[in-house]
Amino acid sequence: MIKRIAQTAGFTGLLAALLLTLLQSFWVSPLILQAETFEKSEPVVQVHEHAAGTAAHSHDGEAWEPEDGWQRVVSTTGGNLVVAVGFALMLAGLYTLRAPTRTSQGLLWGLAGYATFVLAPTLGLPPELPGTAAADLASRQIWWIGTAASTAVGLALIAFSRHWLMKILGVAILAVPHVIGAPQPQVHSMLAPEALETQFKIASQLTNVAFWLALGLISAWLFRRKSAGHYQA
Repeated sequence: MIKRIAQTAGFTGLLAALLLTLLQSFWVSPLILQAETFEKSEPVVQVHEHAAGTAAHSHDGEAWEPEDGWQRVVSTTGGNLVVAVGFALMLAGLYTLRAPTRTSQGLLWGLAGYATFVLAPTLGLPPELPGTAAADLASRQIWWIGTAASTAVGLALIAFSRHWLMKILGVAILAVPHVIGAPQPQVHSMLAPEALETQFKIASQLTNVAFWLALGLISAWLFRRKSAGHYQA
C-alpha cells in the first residue's frame, strides 16, 4: 500500500508540476516580471483605504531572488514539484479510504482540492503581484490554514454525509472563515496597474484549475492501474 501511494504520488507530482511550470512560464511569470519593473522603478503608489488590518508591505532589496531565465525556471519547477508531490500524496492517501471506481472521478477530487487550497483561501486573500500591500504574514497564514481546513471538512460533510443536518453543518463550516474575514492591510496599495493585477488573478486561478484537474485525473488513473496490477514503475 505504501509503495502504491509513493509511486502514484511521485509520477503524478512530476507530471502535474511540469504542466504547472509550463503554464506559469507562458502566462503567469511574464505578468510577475512586468510587476517587478514597477516595483523596482517605484512609481506613484495607488492607494485604497481599508478599515481592517495592521501591517503594510515592505520590499527587501537585499533579498536573494533567481535571475530571469533558467534560474527562475529551475527554481519555479523545484517549488512546484515539492508542492505537487505533497498534494499527490494526500490524494493517494485519500484513495486508500475511498478508491475511485472510474478515472474520471479524479476530476472531482481535483476540483475539491482546488476549492480547498486555492479558491476558498483566495476569496479573502487573492494572489498578489510584487509591490502589493499585505497584512501581517503570520495572521494571513493562520487564516489560510483555517480556511483550507474548514473547506475540506465542509466539503467532506456535504459530499459524504447521508443526513441532511450534517450537510447543512458542512455549509455552515464552509462559511465560517469568510464570516470572520481575512486579515487585511490598513491601507491597500499597489505599484502595478490595476489591469495587470486583474490579469494576474485570472491567470493564477486558471493555471491552478488546470494543475488540480491534472493532479486528480493522473493520480486516479495511476492508482487504479496499480490497484489492478497493470501498472509497473
